[in-house]
Amino acid sequence: MDRRSFLAATAAAAMAPALARAQTRTPEDARLRVLFDDIFEEILNQSPETVTRLGLHKDRRVEQKAMLDAQSIASLEADKARNARNLKLLRTIDRAKLSDHEVPHYDAVMFTTAANDEANGRYVYGNGGAGQPYVLSQLTGSYQDIPDFLGTQHTIETKADADAYLSRLEVFASVMDEETERARRDVGLGVVPPDFVLERALHQMGNLKVDPAASPLVTSVATRAREKGVPGDYAAPAAKIYSDKVVPALDRQIALLKSLQPRAVHDAGCWRLPDGEAYYRDALRSSTTTTLTPKEIHELGLEQAKALSARAEVILRGQGLTQGSVGERIQHLFKDPKQLYPNTDEAKEQLIADLNRLVRDMQPRLSQMFGQLPKAPVEIRRVPKFIEAGAPGGYYNRPALDGSRPGIYWINLRDSAENPRWTLKTLTYHEAIPGHHLQRSLQQEADLPMLRRIAGFSPYSEGWALYSEQVALEMGVYKDDPLGELGQIQASLFRAARLVVDTGLHDMRWSREKAIATMTSIDGSPASSAATEIERYCVWPGQACSYMVGKLTWLRLREKAKAALGGRFDIRKFHDAALLSGAMPLTVLESVVDRHIAASKA
Repeated sequence: MDRRSFLAATAAAAMAPALARAQTRTPEDARLRVLFDDIFEEILNQSPETVTRLGLHKDRRVEQKAMLDAQSIASLEADKARNARNLKLLRTIDRAKLSDHEVPHYDAVMFTTAANDEANGRYVYGNGGAGQPYVLSQLTGSYQDIPDFLGTQHTIETKADADAYLSRLEVFASVMDEETERARRDVGLGVVPPDFVLERALHQMGNLKVDPAASPLVTSVATRAREKGVPGDYAAPAAKIYSDKVVPALDRQIALLKSLQPRAVHDAGCWRLPDGEAYYRDALRSSTTTTLTPKEIHELGLEQAKALSARAEVILRGQGLTQGSVGERIQHLFKDPKQLYPNTDEAKEQLIADLNRLVRDMQPRLSQMFGQLPKAPVEIRRVPKFIEAGAPGGYYNRPALDGSRPGIYWINLRDSAENPRWTLKTLTYHEAIPGHHLQRSLQQEADLPMLRRIAGFSPYSEGWALYSEQVALEMGVYKDDPLGELGQIQASLFRAARLVVDTGLHDMRWSREKAIATMTSIDGSPASSAATEIERYCVWPGQACSYMVGKLTWLRLREKAKAALGGRFDIRKFHDAALLSGAMPLTVLESVVDRHIAASKA
């Protein structure tokens, strides 16, 4: 399986002993489980960063804590070859001989492996598969990932941990040079990011260059080693590696991107790339796990925007806001000083405290809708300042397997105006509970093959998180809070707008500016946040469409189960059946729901 494509959508796995508890039902089930185990071990062997994220640095994997994932042309080609080999092995499994319980797992892994293999054979450029065409951008590249990874994922408890950090810091420079080589190769193929992407990436790279004593890459290891009582001076060697190796490698990336600026165009969509129209269709298929065409997705977005705007109209009028379009009135609310936290660090700390209170208040309500609840806790933290300019508004990391790290909901506080009070409930329910934390932690804790516990399918997980915003509404959390409910509607308008602008950019050849104007007119978001979003879609084509496509599928399947089961329908059992089977393509999710319906009728 293509490690980069597979791991781009994964974050956690389960301990090996859990596999022993899994009961196979046919000899073919056993063959499939062995193959899954082999693929999972292969992922760990090739990805030291995954080993760290999973908390598996034990025994023979201890040495991997001093390593980073390779990013060379040769390593990318090796990933593609492994994916092709795994596809051949999957095809030796006789699907007809698998038990009903195992078929969804086979289908899910087969979908990813086959889609990656097809795209790998067609597109040379990018990060493998279809969906990330640029090696270096404001969202892609080790310069953007590794500082946060070292600061939040690489634990430091002992001298060996601190020494491993220094080793990784040194490898970081080599990894950046490997990416520079790949990016230069892609330029030769005609792949140059848009001018505004280069500008944003260069700005972020510049932010990484600071005095060594102030660099998070240096202070992170020095501070944490001191707090743990680790003997020795880690600030000085980290500063030397940073100055002598990391900064020069970063300068080489900066020099490459600056050299591309005279050649860069303002066209935003991937249609202009080699075989770009096909690339976008493949990216959409991978991101939505459907065969919906760009035109169908565009029209779906417009339909949803119209329906959601009608719901927003009722609330806005109830608040005395009657002038202008729905988008214009929402924009007014975004600017309402009464709804804004001051743009100070002190106020942002209060914002974090308020979000933690929302999570505590939601916890006792979950039993209304769910039978099984996650054991792992969730924390809310601020996106590190040095990456916040290009980072999303919020995102989630699963907990480590060994309990050393909780689930983390990261919120971007670069500008308090982007997070008015009336939007924060919905964002928190999406990223924490009953959204990403509940779904991904349950998957991690379920009795599934390890490969399936780490699987991530964006329309399933992001669709779930968007669907869970509506579940929260049904749980009554917005009672007597009309503006909070408007926040839930606006969040869905935002995802409907994504369908419109993503297809507009990459299929209809819209400009960046037209996409920004269209998004703000639909969902009322500030132009600054809309610009960040649009620039994200330019370097990650198709992914933004997964949210609303996934939500609508979750809603349709719930109604299907209700209609089929009538009085026997139990929302808690429905959610458990769909969540405890792990993330999967939407077509496979439908088969799981069909099996739940049949079992409930029996």
